[in-house]
Amino acid sequence: MHKTFKTLLLALPLAMAGITAAQADNASAEGRWRQIDPDTHRAKSIVEINRTGNGTLHGRIIELLNPSRPNPTCDKCSDDRKGKPITGMEIIRGMRTDGANKWSGGTILKPDEGKVYKSKMELIEGGAKLQVSGCIAFICKSQVWERI
Repeated sequence: MHKTFKTLLLALPLAMAGITAAQADNASAEGRWRQIDPDTHRAKSIVEINRTGNGTLHGRIIELLNPSRPNPTCDKCSDDRKGKPITGMEIIRGMRTDGANKWSGGTILKPDEGKVYKSKMELIEGGAKLQVSGCIAFICKSQVWERI
């Protein structure tokens, strides 16, 4: 009995560290996200968000799900992404922390339109989902992405 109690005491800090690490992972937007179309409620792509050296978040499309044509490019883009393949394309740029679980000050590209929107992001549902908004003037659209 005494030996079992010692084992439990030793195992408890390890278990708590694992729980804390899992919670910390869900407190960041970094990782892979399934982009869900708000109109069709279908997954459109997989986006990977990473932190850069200056602390901002950037995101790339790493996989298109059911593209309308093979190897699509951003034909409607007007910046440095014009004509480039959408798979691998950086669509989120320069997101800065804006308090706990919120980011703003960056932009998001909608490749099928070629439009760049001012953006903000917020973790919801304990970090399982990411609410992503894009705005031009007073017109805003948002999507909820699912963590993979």
